[in-house]
Amino acid sequence: MKRLALILALAAGAAQVQAQTAGDAAQKAAEALEAASVLLQSADSGNDRVAALTDTIRAYEDGLAAMREGLRAAAVRETELSRKLASQEAEVAQLLGVLSSVGGRAAPQTLLHPQGPLGSARAGMLVAAVTPALAGRAAELRADLEEVSALRALQENAAETLEEGLSGVQQARTELSQAIADRVDLPKRFSEDPIKTAILISSTETLQGFASGLSQIAEGEGAAPTDAIEGLRGTIPLPVRGTVLRQAGDRDAAGVSRPGVVIATRPGALVTTPTAATVRYAGPLLDYGLVMILEPQADLLFVFAGLDVIYGEAGQVLPAGSPIGLMGGEAADVLSPSGEGAGAGRSETLYIEVREGDVPDDPLRWFATDKG
Repeated sequence: MKRLALILALAAGAAQVQAQTAGDAAQKAAEALEAASVLLQSADSGNDRVAALTDTIRAYEDGLAAMREGLRAAAVRETELSRKLASQEAEVAQLLGVLSSVGGRAAPQTLLHPQGPLGSARAGMLVAAVTPALAGRAAELRADLEEVSALRALQENAAETLEEGLSGVQQARTELSQAIADRVDLPKRFSEDPIKTAILISSTETLQGFASGLSQIAEGEGAAPTDAIEGLRGTIPLPVRGTVLRQAGDRDAAGVSRPGVVIATRPGALVTTPTAATVRYAGPLLDYGLVMILEPQADLLFVFAGLDVIYGEAGQVLPAGSPIGLMGGEAADVLSPSGEGAGAGRSETLYIEVREGDVPDDPLRWFATDKG
């Protein structure tokens, strides 16, 4: 892990890459990795271990993203320098010829100028004036070549580190699944009636209809949480690392318009509950894939659809930041550093819908995002 942290810092700094923000992100990611490692080693109880593993996975995600951003900047810089050197090939050859001629002239030859001693003196003055400029130009070229070499070495050495980081995050995800399975001390607000749930699903054609009937599948339901989150409107963190791909009301490729937003994420990204909430439903639903429906307060539902793995069951009360699932996708996708800034590699999508009462509300009014 220390090696990963070191390479993260090098990814944007040692090779003089252009984006300073990548270096800052790498340093923060390195610090987060170290903190998560300490937290993981000190975790004892079930919930502590779940929290520690959650932080570890987040740290790996941030670290790998910072590494990819650093490598992307390094690749861009290397391409720029290589093109610059290629375009100056003729100038470089001429410069080398002049330097070779100046450097190889024997002292007695300077006395053989056709115009005699005065001509030799003038030529010497000219050479003395030109030589520093030639040396400076040669130093610039040497610096460019050294930077290209350093950037290439960085990218070659980083491949192994990316593999190690991917292996680490996969191991953390496996341990997280086991830790969640072993967790038994979460409070439960109600128990789900599987027969009523099956009937509701079979008779439902829309998400709105299913959401309206959620209260029918609960047995022994206790009082709703009293902590309102109205004051958090617009500041609630997204449940997953990603960017807004489609806003509420936008049509998708099939021409379908939905009241929620679509978040583009990387494969295998961890999804967490953004606030303390009761799990209203967890499982497959209609054409949404695996769905997690959370109730952070009475008459308010957060719907997360499109997960590949879900954690939790109906009735459980989850604290903020608890893992609720993982995105799908091929693990190999996260190894590519190219196009990080443009969002390439975020091949998975999470659909988020907010329902207040029976009415959908724009999720961007609740969640803090970059608005796309």
